[in-house]
Amino acid sequence: MTKPMFRSRKWKRVKVKLPGGRVTVHYRKPKPGIARCGKCGKPLHGIPRLRQAKFKNLPKTKKRPERPYGGVLCSSCMREVMRAAARSV
Repeated sequence: MTKPMFRSRKWKRVKVKLPGGRVTVHYRKPKPGIARCGKCGKPLHGIPRLRQAKFKNLPKTKKRPERPYGGVLCSSCMREVMRAAARSV
């Protein structure tokens, strides 16, 4: 019998073949959702779908795009914000 915490569908079931030839079921947390733009909600490109434990070990350049508002706004919303800032100056 599995642990009660693994009975919910929150955990992804992965069949793993062991060195002895036996196949067992391992339980993993699923991938997190895609990062989304803070303004329009479109999916952000250049941000990996990793759990926090793996994400923190990545180098900074792999975590988000190298541009203003990278990882927060999509490119089209970033352009709008930059244009609005330039017009107000």
